[in-house]
Amino acid sequence: MSTSELTVLLDGARKGDTDARDALMAVAYQELRQLVHAAPRVSPTALVNEAWTRLSSGGVAFEHRRHFFGAAARAMRRVMVDRARVCRAQMRDAAQERLCLHDAEVEGPAGMDIEVLELERALSELETFQPRLARMLELRFFAGLGLMETAAALSVSPATVRRDWSYASVWLVERLSH
Repeated sequence: MSTSELTVLLDGARKGDTDARDALMAVAYQELRQLVHAAPRVSPTALVNEAWTRLSSGGVAFEHRRHFFGAAARAMRRVMVDRARVCRAQMRDAAQERLCLHDAEVEGPAGMDIEVLELERALSELETFQPRLARMLELRFFAGLGLMETAAALSVSPATVRRDWSYASVWLVERLSH
């Protein structure tokens, strides 16, 4: 679906058009499924279902495509972090298995096995002094957005995303190596 078609549906749903809301649900759900490549030990369907439930129960009217995908990335981040916490709690006395992003088809820092809860802590820290970089990492890691989609979601140029990615990747490697 084109950006303009999704924007029209978002606008109609925001104005109370039930047909637009129903069409938006179907289209947005499919778009989210396509974005979620291979979250670690979480089926794309389960991840999108849970994220969609959180998005749709929040009562938020999405103003545009960028707003929707930003909220979707945040919802998928929360789902993965919550699942990692539950897994850690269940395995407290057993050998702790790490829930990592290395299985996902996400371009991470070279040779880095990123544990979801460690990434969550790092992103929370990064949000305090570089919120756009934290948002960019969230969109790339949790929503699986590519360079161009991330640039559109953040309303910045692809060159800015490339620079931010270079800086944030180095910062992330340094932060997670401690």
